Amino acid sequence: MTVVLGVPEYVEGVLSRDPAVLARAITLVESRNIEHRGVAQKVLKDLLPHAGGSHRVGITGVPGVGKSTFIDQLGVNLTARGLSVAVLAVDPTSSRTGGSILGDKTRMERLAVDPDSFIRPSPAGDTLGGVARATRETILICEAAGFDVILVETVGVGQSEHMVSQMVDFFLVLMLAGAGDELQGIKKGILELADMIAVNKADGDNVAAAERAAADYRMAMHLMSRATQTWIPPVITCSGLDNWGLDELWEEIELHREKMEATGELDQKRRDQQVGWMWSMLESRLHDDLASRADIAGLLKASEAGVRSGDITPTAAVDEIWAKYRSST
Repeated sequence: MTVVLGVPEYVEGVLSRDPAVLARAITLVESRNIEHRGVAQKVLKDLLPHAGGSHRVGITGVPGVGKSTFIDQLGVNLTARGLSVAVLAVDPTSSRTGGSILGDKTRMERLAVDPDSFIRPSPAGDTLGGVARATRETILICEAAGFDVILVETVGVGQSEHMVSQMVDFFLVLMLAGAGDELQGIKKGILELADMIAVNKADGDNVAAAERAAADYRMAMHLMSRATQTWIPPVITCSGLDNWGLDELWEEIELHREKMEATGELDQKRRDQQVGWMWSMLESRLHDDLASRADIAGLLKASEAGVRSGDITPTAAVDEIWAKYRSST
């Protein structure tokens, strides 16, 4: 990508919510080009005073839970209330194929053509650190553009859920009844991150199964440690397909914000997230610097082989690599 816009043009376009400039600004912050990164940081600095006013909601779910249908319906409901909505899809690129899921605009047909919405699928590259940086900065851009609600969808599984939970105000976990193991989320530790559990697809012949699953999750949630005593994560049933239960769901999300704002916990959470972002960025920068050093490349390769063969311990390898890195900086 060639940078053809100046910083003022990017800033003005984002603040006026020009769709073309908004998309280009996000592409800019996703770029790994050093020149682009420099321009991006100047743009973000100018946009920062305009950010922070959106309601950030993370959404994840087990495979087949119907996230796209759910988000499409929820987004349409919110725009009907007069709210503007940005949907960001966090997609850690497949480590096997290098592919990424970029079909969000076709999976969310109504929201994709809604003038009060913006959908951005963002492939991450090869590291979760890349996802975290790009997604956090995209949230900042969308907030500066004045979107009332930012929905951050996790397309991947595993660490991506924890990562997204660290950049949103509310983390919603969609679960599925009748999947054979109703408490599959506990194994992944997802429930510990949840501010709400919603058993989706509670429609047709699946209503009774959804209610049983919800009862199981309510019992499980009582065993979970809470991040705050201000909020007890509710468990509800809903249907994105039939648009049932989504109004109740959003009312709970708004209630959560009211309670957390009243105690000051929301502001503290965001401040803590900013500090966490700083440390994750520093770790990512150190990793990149270490991997790019020609004088250490041979040692890295030899150490990796030694650890794999069992000739040296990981600790000994790290000590040697770190000593070499320190001596050459």
